[in-house]
Parts: sequence; structure tokens; C-alpha cells
Amino acid sequence: MNGNVNFSMGDPGQNNAGGFGGGPGRKKGRLKGPKTGVVITAAVIVFILMTVASGSFYRVDEQETAVVTMFGRHIRSDTAGLYFKIPLLQKVEKVDTTIHGTGIGYTVNNDGQTFTVGTEGIMITSDFNLIDIDFYMEYRVSDPVAYLYNSLEPEMILKNMALAAIRSTVIDFTVDDAITVGKSQIQTQVKQKLQEALAEENIGIQVVNITVQDAEPPTSDIVGAFKAVETAKQGKDTAINNAKQYQNEQIPAAEAGADKIIQNAEALKQARIAEAEGQVARFNAMYEQYSLNPLITKQRMLYEAMEAVLPNAKVIISDGNTQTMYPIESFTGNQTGEEAQS
Repeated sequence: MNGNVNFSMGDPGQNNAGGFGGGPGRKKGRLKGPKTGVVITAAVIVFILMTVASGSFYRVDEQETAVVTMFGRHIRSDTAGLYFKIPLLQKVEKVDTTIHGTGIGYTVNNDGQTFTVGTEGIMITSDFNLIDIDFYMEYRVSDPVAYLYNSLEPEMILKNMALAAIRSTVIDFTVDDAITVGKSQIQTQVKQKLQEALAEENIGIQVVNITVQDAEPPTSDIVGAFKAVETAKQGKDTAINNAKQYQNEQIPAAEAGADKIIQNAEALKQARIAEAEGQVARFNAMYEQYSLNPLITKQRMLYEAMEAVLPNAKVIISDGNTQTMYPIESFTGNQTGEEAQS
């Protein structure tokens, strides 16, 4: 027991310097352990607090919408700005709400080269022909909550809906119309059908626009045939336009000629009417004179008629006993009867 006492007490000098339990080295070793633990604990606490604080705030860009949930339930949706959330309890998912574009029937790589996507763009027309038609679709997220939680792959569903709308629309058109004049109608009908389908399924996506990029037969031989048909149609249109131009040039000239003929005929008509009226007036005047003295008028009319019909005839007037020749000519034909008598 004395040995134990002596061992525990140590040297008096050392006890005065370092206190109970040994010299200075022994004291320094006992104090180092607790301080290191406190520092480590404090550092861990500070790290946790910093981590929690950094996870309590989040920023939303102008082209995003943040969906905040707690225990799997939607709490709110935040637009652009800086916001606070309860750490470890609330979860934030950001959704890009800008307009995106995708090709249907084709794809474009990073170098800008276009590649056909299998038979995705092959459609059947109303006249039972095949057509390779490509579309470009623009869309955006209109409802972030529905986009995140109503379906697993909303973009894939959107593309399948677009293909269904395209097939149900193209089948109502002939191959000629689908390649040429029917593109605008196809675009309009496809967009309308796709919007109705999206509203029914409610996957949180809105179609902004969908346009036909290209439409042609699926084989090279048929492509050549359709190009020849298209060239013939263009020639037909050119001929029709030229005919219409000629028609527009000739019709005014013909109408002007017709107007001139009508005017000339009208003038001739008026002249004939005036002449006939003049003759009627002369006849009426003559008839008045005839009614006053019919015999003299008949004789005068006879002489005038004979003078008009036979201007060189010799008229002999006889009263039965004496004959007189008018005009009286000489026997030589050079002098009149009056010159011969003189």
C-alpha cells in the first residue's frame, strides 16, 4: 500500500509544478484530447449548418418554373427570383418553359446533317399511295406540375400523339395534294388534332407550331415520276396563264371593234331612215300635185322617166296633122333646126 501511495503521489517537486497526477508532460497530454474533440464537433456542426443553409435557398431563372413539394405533395410553383425552402423536408424541381423543337421523320446531328429516322415519316394517302412526309414541331411546357407528375416521359407521349395526328390527317388527302397544294391544310388539321389530344391527356405540354418540312414519294423512281408530273402541272399553269393573257388582250380589241361596227350600223340606219323619210315626203308632195291635175302630172312624170331612162332619145309630139321634132336638128347634124330656118 505504501508503494502505491508513493507511486501515485510522485515527486514533491513535480507535484508542485504539475499538480496531482504527474509532471508537466502528463498534464499536457490529458488536456489535448478534450480540446481536439470540441474543435472537431464544432467544425462538424458548422459544416452541417452551412450545408443546411445553402440548401435552404434556391434561385429560379426567367426561363424556368420551380415546383416545390413536401412529402410528395405539391406546395407551390415559383417563377424567376430567389426563394427559401425548408431543408430536408421540401424538394424543388426546376422545369424549362422555353420553346423547344423536334423533327418528326428526321433528325439533325450536331454538324447540321439531316438523317431519316427509319420509316417514321412514311404515311399512306387516301388513294392508297405511300408518301414520306417530315414535320418540324415546336412545343413548350405549359403546366410544370402536370409535366412532372402526370406522365413518366411526356416528350415521348407528345411525339406519339403527333404521329397519330399526322397519320389520321394524311390519309384524308391524295398523294398529289399531300405533296403540292394540300400542305397548309395538313398542317392546320394536324395542329388542331394534336392540341385536342394534349388537352385530353393533360401531360403539361402545349404545341406552339407544326409545319411540313418535306413531302415526297418514298422511292427514287417514284420521285422522278412525281417531279415529271409536277413539271407538267407547271407547264399547264403557264399555258393557262398565257391563254388568259391573250384573252385579256383580245377581248378589249374585239369589244372595241364590235362597238365600232354597231356605231357604223346605227349611223347607216339613221341615214337610211332619213332618206326614206325624204322620199316619203317627196312622194306625198307629188301626190298632192297629182291629185290637183292628174293628166299633166302623169305626162310630166312620163317625160321625166323617159329622160332618165333614155337621155339621148328623140321625142316627137304630134297633134294628128302636124309633126314636130324636138329638138329640131339640121340635116347635117351640125346645126339645130332654128339655125337652119334662119
